Amino acid sequence: MTDSAGIPGGTDAAGGPRRPPHGRRRRLLRRTALGAALLVLAGAGTGWWLYNKLDGNITEDTSAAAELERYERERPTHLANGSQNILLIGSDSRSGKENARYGQDRGTQRSDTVILLHLPADRKSAAAVSIPRDLMTDVPSCLKADGQRTREQLAQFNWAFEWGGAACTIRTVEKLTGIRVDHHMVVDFNGFKQMVNAVGGVEVCLGRPVDDTEAKLRLPAGRHLLQGEQALGFVRARHSLGNGSDTDRMERQQQFLGSLVNKVQSNGVLLNPTRLYPLLDAATSSVTTDPGLASLRGLYELVRGVRNIPTEHITFLTVPRRPYPSNPNRDELVQPDATRLFGQLRADEPLKVTPPPPVEERERNERTSHAETASPDPSPSASATGPSPAPTFTGTTADSADCR
Repeated sequence: MTDSAGIPGGTDAAGGPRRPPHGRRRRLLRRTALGAALLVLAGAGTGWWLYNKLDGNITEDTSAAAELERYERERPTHLANGSQNILLIGSDSRSGKENARYGQDRGTQRSDTVILLHLPADRKSAAAVSIPRDLMTDVPSCLKADGQRTREQLAQFNWAFEWGGAACTIRTVEKLTGIRVDHHMVVDFNGFKQMVNAVGGVEVCLGRPVDDTEAKLRLPAGRHLLQGEQALGFVRARHSLGNGSDTDRMERQQQFLGSLVNKVQSNGVLLNPTRLYPLLDAATSSVTTDPGLASLRGLYELVRGVRNIPTEHITFLTVPRRPYPSNPNRDELVQPDATRLFGQLRADEPLKVTPPPPVEERERNERTSHAETASPDPSPSASATGPSPAPTFTGTTADSADCR
């Protein structure tokens, strides 16, 4: 069949096919609009489901909040508005199927790692201060899981977490430093591994081979991209890395966290949904926080405030410490250095750090400092006069943690 122009197909003119009738066009537009609306609703529904899932992953520590409220009057106050102090606690709990492989669960747990993260009011820098687990300090009376209360006593720092959980650890830190802790997060072994795996592993450099059966770690010297189990062994090992001291282990943890910060800030994670969602899922599933952070929005506000801090302005250091006089396997604070550090953090003043000395020099200094503890401190009249220079602390920055 041809039309008047001789073109097959029944077209009206040589210029093309006939337009659909007006009613047909309207139906087509309605169907297109309906399809687009369904896609929007499906996307919104999926987004809402993902948000609720991540939000529901977070465990809220209401018992710690109640205990801290009980002692509110004795807690420190803020000296600098806008700054925040978050206590990060790595728990060595053996409860749960995954954590049980690291030892027998006796219903107790200790803080394997404690870091006080200080975020200044201007959010242009950050300081992560490690507190040694073996530090001898005054632990206040704390509420135990069985409802009993401990007595106030001088004890090893990580006993606070075993006796009274996060609340007891926070009160011990506040008593030690005079710094108000605004928020806290507790992460266990399995949660740490999940977060490392979610970012695709973290790179570290080993100057010599490692063979540590207790840490389940066996690696040759050189560069390594550590996944969950190996990463956990790296930050926990004490017997085959460095000089075996807790100080050396804390420096290794700081190096690892610096590399992790670099990885998370890279486009490979933050701009990659296939890696970002697993990281968010792992992070929210593995943390127990105070009520102020126990929501996806609360965590987002925290991350938003620090995500643009340059890595060279993210500082890692350990409180000034030395061997405890009556037991060299324990630590005590070095004064007045520790007091100066805590004072600068309270006043929201920037910290200046220098790289740690070689292991041999550090061990020699520790032996000297241990010998000096047997002698009384010099009297104030013997000290130098004039203004004191700005203190410098031993530490590193996140940008120096990368393998070079």
